[in-house]
Amino acid sequence: MLKFVKYHMASITDIEIFPIISFVIFFLFFLGVLMLVFRSDKKLMSKMEQMPLEDSILANRENNEENI
Repeated sequence: MLKFVKYHMASITDIEIFPIISFVIFFLFFLGVLMLVFRSDKKLMSKMEQMPLEDSILANRENNEENI
């Protein structure tokens, strides 16, 4: 199977540019996400990280009220 794929890939002209293009796209996406994280609002991130805990507290209160 590998020989079959390797043969057909070698027959395509200018195939060596595709790994480079893939790496550049990945690297630009990674840098974009990194910039988004560092430039994000710290207060918003603090609020967002507390949201799962607040949801579980509210769910526990509702369950306790139903059981009473």
